[in-house]
Amino acid sequence: MNRPLSYDECNCFALRQAARHVTQIYERHLGGVGLTAAQFTILAKLARKPNLPIADLADAMVMERTTLVRAMKPLQRDGLVVAEAAEHDGRTFLFSLTAKGETTFDEASVAWRAAQDEFEERFGQARARALRTELFSITG
Repeated sequence: MNRPLSYDECNCFALRQAARHVTQIYERHLGGVGLTAAQFTILAKLARKPNLPIADLADAMVMERTTLVRAMKPLQRDGLVVAEAAEHDGRTFLFSLTAKGETTFDEASVAWRAAQDEFEERFGQARARALRTELFSITG
């Protein structure tokens, strides 16, 4: 009979616990702008690459489409993101930032930088860079 692993042997638990801890830092800073860390990453992706279909955005975010659609609703409701039908296919919607979304993203970028600086001050810049490289290699 196999005995169950302890939590300190579980990669998934360690990653999720660390993600929650780091997310709390970022959300404390981004909260002043009214965004969650997940919302900020969506805005950041759309700021770099406007007119993305939901499928491409979901792939880029490594999210299920239905989860992303739920995450997009408050951004659309608040006038930060707009969905427009694609010219070639009226069933495909392309997502972009609105002018308000661009302004909010600019403000949130300042808060994001403060969160980034706080994390790197605690964790170390070199370790943070190495951690990002390692984590991106998992999904890249």
